[in-house]
Amino acid sequence: MNSRSLYDDDTIDLAGLKRRIPFAGIISAKGGDMPRILAIDDDRTVLRLIEKAFEQSDVELTAVATAEEGLPLLVDGKVDVCLLDIMLPEMSGLELARKIRSIDARLPVIFITSMDDSDTAIEAMKLGAYEFCTKPLDIRQVQDFVERAFNTRRLMRSPVTFGDSGELPLGGGDQLVGKSPRMVEVYKQIGRVAAQKVPVLIRGESGTGKELIARAIYQHSQRDQECYLAVNCAALSETLLESELFGHEKGAFTGAERRHVGKFEQCSQGTIFLDEIGDMSPLLQSKVLRLLQEQKFERVGGTKTIDTDARIVSATNRNLEQMIEENEYRLDLFHRINAFEIHLPPLRERGGDVDLLTSFFIRKFARQLGKKVEGISPEAVKLLHNYDWPGNVRELQSVIRRSLLMATGPVIVPENINAELHRHDGAKEGVAVVGSTFSDISVDSFVQSRIDEGSSGIYAESLEMMERKLLTKILVHTSGNQSQAAELLGITRGSLRTKIRSLGIVIEQVVSADQIGG
Repeated sequence: MNSRSLYDDDTIDLAGLKRRIPFAGIISAKGGDMPRILAIDDDRTVLRLIEKAFEQSDVELTAVATAEEGLPLLVDGKVDVCLLDIMLPEMSGLELARKIRSIDARLPVIFITSMDDSDTAIEAMKLGAYEFCTKPLDIRQVQDFVERAFNTRRLMRSPVTFGDSGELPLGGGDQLVGKSPRMVEVYKQIGRVAAQKVPVLIRGESGTGKELIARAIYQHSQRDQECYLAVNCAALSETLLESELFGHEKGAFTGAERRHVGKFEQCSQGTIFLDEIGDMSPLLQSKVLRLLQEQKFERVGGTKTIDTDARIVSATNRNLEQMIEENEYRLDLFHRINAFEIHLPPLRERGGDVDLLTSFFIRKFARQLGKKVEGISPEAVKLLHNYDWPGNVRELQSVIRRSLLMATGPVIVPENINAELHRHDGAKEGVAVVGSTFSDISVDSFVQSRIDEGSSGIYAESLEMMERKLLTKILVHTSGNQSQAAELLGITRGSLRTKIRSLGIVIEQVVSADQIGG
């Protein structure tokens, strides 16, 4: 079905159209405000198609026919993502892109073009475009590009603040909470290196907050008005990750139907965060090494050398020194990415920060979930103190959120805490998968409990509960073997690892007391 056949009425004037429509799952770039899309195209059919794509979404959509009409909104900063046609009357999309670059270089611009794989579109991307899509528009592709652009915008604009009181940051954003000596040292290191151009390596166990540290470095750097992009090196296959980082030419591999500009080209003058850099293949290690040495690279399947000036901040929870000894990681790349190292301490080594974080998360989730929970009982606090937190801050956050969901009064009590935190005697050897509070609760019971609590987010809460139960059961079945679990689930191992981290699931070995005693 082409886009024209979707709409029969061409008499509707779409210039200046403004609608507020629900967009589930998207977090606004400005606190509680509704995310805002500006669509600029002189083709009414295209604007109607864009309206169709987001009619069930919680966004504010403004559609105009010319660059002149859209420019005041851009100047006023009332746009989170811009969908921009390249071929416009009077002022072209390229001319407007140059103006956008001077107004707000961090604004994601998604170009619309009828010229597939054209040099004009590539030039547009060099002016700061986030992506470009060709006519006739694919609704799902537009939705995907916009959703990812919203998330990128949020990461660039959502402030990461420092504090030792655990107070919620004003106007949204994230906060690094902690006043233990080791966390104070981390704050000092961020201050020392943020303004420098050197690559930074952030090291620490999973769940310690490495992504927040990367954003804090970016936001306190001299590039804070430029682009910031994050790539999880463990979540993509080698081919897809290579294309994501370096781009590819049309026909470079099966499925490469058009030229794609990679993150290093897109993020020149800005900052790129490479998470899980220890999971990068030897081929990509060599390409990243060359980029760091020469600030040059080629797209996959291309011969043209492209210059870039992207600052690299990377992170890993793996032992890179051991990987180097085992010839799994390049020593020269290690020295290049490790010009300055920040080590994040595990939660078990942060002393009283557990109490600060607990208080912070209770206030945060009580507000988000509309729960009247004001504190936590001493007995529940003791459970938190006696636990080793192998999943670190991410696991604590997940435990507190689920405890609020289970709480029936104003105080969290031991019965609301994960069963896994209650230390049981006589544990048998095997694998313990920590993360499913709802293992013995049916969907019907869970939904009814949320209705009784007056929740306004039952859909997302139920999906999270079911996904956590599914992953926990499969991981127990495979004795914690993530490769086998990913095969049974029909997803990649990288995707499984991402889900495990986001859901706060922790896999740990349990050994019986008898075996320890011999």
